[in-house]
Amino acid sequence: MLPEAATFDLPVRHVLPALLAALHDDGAAVLVAPPGTGKTTLVPLALAETLEGRIVVAQPRRIAARAAARRMASLLGEKVGATVGFAVRGERRVGPRTRIEVVTTGLLVQRLQRDPELAGVSAVLLDEAHERHLDSDLALAFAVEVRATLRPELWLLAMSATAEAERLAAVLGTAGTRPAPVIEASSALHPVEVVWAPPTRPVDPPHGLRVDPRLLDHVAATVRRALHEADGDVLVFLPGAGEIAGVTSRLSGSRGEVDLLPLHGRQSGADQDAALRPGARRRVVLATTVAETSLTVPGVRVVVDAGLSRVARTDLARGLGALVTVPVSRAAATQRAGRAGREAPGRVYRCWLEATHERLPAQPEPEIATADLTAFALQLACWGQPDGAGLTLPDPPPAAAMQVARTTLAALGAVDGDGRVTGRGRVIASVGAHPRLARALLDGTDLLGAQRAAEVVALLSEDSVVGRDDDLAAVWRRLRGGTDPAVTARWRAEVKRLRDAATADGNGTAGTGGSGGDGGRLTDDLAAGLLVGLAYPERLARVRQRSGTTYLMAGGTAADLAAGSPLTGSRWLAVAVADRAPGRRGAQIRLAAVIDEATAREAGAPTLRHDREVVWSGDDVLARDVERLGALVLTERPLLQPDQEQLTAALLDGLRKVGLDLLNWTAEAESTRLRLAFCRHAFGDEWPLVDDASLLAAAPQWLAPELAGARRRADLHRVNVASALRRLVPRAQAARLDELAPERLAVPSGSRIRVDYTDPGAPALAVKLQEIFGWPDVPRLADGRVPVRLQLLSPAGRPVAVTSDLTSFWQTGYLRVRSELRGRYPRHPWPDDPRTAKPSGRVKPPRS
Repeated sequence: MLPEAATFDLPVRHVLPALLAALHDDGAAVLVAPPGTGKTTLVPLALAETLEGRIVVAQPRRIAARAAARRMASLLGEKVGATVGFAVRGERRVGPRTRIEVVTTGLLVQRLQRDPELAGVSAVLLDEAHERHLDSDLALAFAVEVRATLRPELWLLAMSATAEAERLAAVLGTAGTRPAPVIEASSALHPVEVVWAPPTRPVDPPHGLRVDPRLLDHVAATVRRALHEADGDVLVFLPGAGEIAGVTSRLSGSRGEVDLLPLHGRQSGADQDAALRPGARRRVVLATTVAETSLTVPGVRVVVDAGLSRVARTDLARGLGALVTVPVSRAAATQRAGRAGREAPGRVYRCWLEATHERLPAQPEPEIATADLTAFALQLACWGQPDGAGLTLPDPPPAAAMQVARTTLAALGAVDGDGRVTGRGRVIASVGAHPRLARALLDGTDLLGAQRAAEVVALLSEDSVVGRDDDLAAVWRRLRGGTDPAVTARWRAEVKRLRDAATADGNGTAGTGGSGGDGGRLTDDLAAGLLVGLAYPERLARVRQRSGTTYLMAGGTAADLAAGSPLTGSRWLAVAVADRAPGRRGAQIRLAAVIDEATAREAGAPTLRHDREVVWSGDDVLARDVERLGALVLTERPLLQPDQEQLTAALLDGLRKVGLDLLNWTAEAESTRLRLAFCRHAFGDEWPLVDDASLLAAAPQWLAPELAGARRRADLHRVNVASALRRLVPRAQAARLDELAPERLAVPSGSRIRVDYTDPGAPALAVKLQEIFGWPDVPRLADGRVPVRLQLLSPAGRPVAVTSDLTSFWQTGYLRVRSELRGRYPRHPWPDDPRTAKPSGRVKPPRS
């Protein structure tokens, strides 16, 4: 079956004997073969020549699957559907004689779920296994388990264009005891010259979806340079369809000399195929990553690489995805360059510095690390391994992303409490769409009829048919009108596939395919919004500002319409697509439908809540009866008889948010707090901490009993804080507070003077010197542990001395004070021996 012509003498042909021997001995192998070596086309043909059954070749992309099948068929001089066929979503071309079937990895996963034994299949080839798409990881793990448990005779081959062979060999190895053999083919036939062509002026790095227009200017200039300096067609790598359009417009002046052809995943199959056919004139093919692997673009001798890729990121907290533009990896850059050397010596112009190249990541990040794992988790549950345990996945899924995925699937009714798939979950998985969209299709069929439900879900699942319009209903009407035949054909094919899935036997009432009862009379806007809400109830949104462009979604995230959107001013929206760029607090609405509150209630019924809510809001307690759709308040009215426990909890929450200043800190309360702090310092842990943080943390213990009957902020000010603080210690211990840390002390004159506990290590007593005559030493507190620090005052109340050792003061300090003050205060007693003198708090009467 292998072509014999010398033109097909590609490098991989020379390793076929070793590869076949390895597969014969081990049943599994890894083939590492750079771009242009023929692995995608020659290896399946060689296996079909060796084996009796069907050879299944899995490709990550639809465009690559179709192209590989056409290439193999042309090598055999046949049409697709004879010996070689293909199957992608919405299209299958195979016949009774088909020996080689090229499929997408997603279809292979579904086939494995339906028929794990893969009856009639002799070998499975996983091409471009290094790309690490989610479906690729699943297909690899499922096929390895099938071979280990059901089909030991099944040959399994992973093919990669980059050197991640050790990881793949370990996954394919025999029961984990030894890795599968690795066969390597030589590099591409023809050398590729690298030209470093960085921009000549500063260019901003990409941010989210934004690419600096100056970089697009430079890429266009580099294409013109390449057309002038080199022969052959030019393949230009750009991150997305928007950048392809931007560079195409910049090159429009060259249309008379060359054909400008876009190539990306949002095109129809016919348009993609057109870019892969040689033309009569020189061509410039502007492509995304779809052209990195498994495709030969005929005539290409030059590659111009912008050095960027667009990858998906998932915001787990908000349930939003975002496409971000990132620098290409070194491995991907190598593959892109290889496109120039497939048919002859070539040249690659890299629009960055050589030094920058060395800092690029070695490999692209695997999709499992950043993507939404809802569909991935459902496939694992259908396989019987809800968490992936026991499967030889190249990398384990992140725990947080898997938890979010399981929560989503449980809300859809697709898994039970243990994560096991339900009957509904299997029906959802059989639809062949994201689980959220499958749920919308199935439930929407009951409400709207299968045709309308399938039409809208096809719009949501095939983003290539939407374009730049953010009004979902307008896009729907445009497609039904058939204004763009190529796009409409692709959409209608997906509609038919989804309608068939919705009306398949076993899918409940959806099998009737009816008009959906009352829902069949909904307007296009409401019908589209209902389906969006069924898929994404957390994205039901209500306008938030008078401008009419900012919305709050039921999930709690703010989202903005683009300036000039026809949806501006709508009170309610069902947001189908929104993303949040790095650094932005809110999301950007990309696609939505206008709805009303009744439709929002119907679509978001699982998120409707009716609460008797008593909370601290702003600066006081808010008690209300409230109805919510997620984060959106639909109705509210005052709650006349709020529960006292809820009131207390709200007041305590307010105290934590605002602080202890909400309480009335009288002198008695401040004194009690300071005395407790003194006891804590003197006795340690048997007495409580009374700093702000500790008091707030213990508020339910000491303050809550004082809040009986309290309903609002003002009631906090009426609390007897001094009494409440004593609850921090046991009753018997609290009874000794006045003994261990008395509020006042009696001095020899008979006065009772307040003790200052501001410094818990040194309680102070400010007293006039004449009032302590006769005291032999300072008093001691805390069962005699802590001496009082006397702040001795003059008759006028001014400080004259400080001491904690009164005995020493009487011996020395008093004499100094006496000599300084008795002339100033002659009417006050200044005895020679203050230890025996009578204390006095009064002035001597004047002599007669």
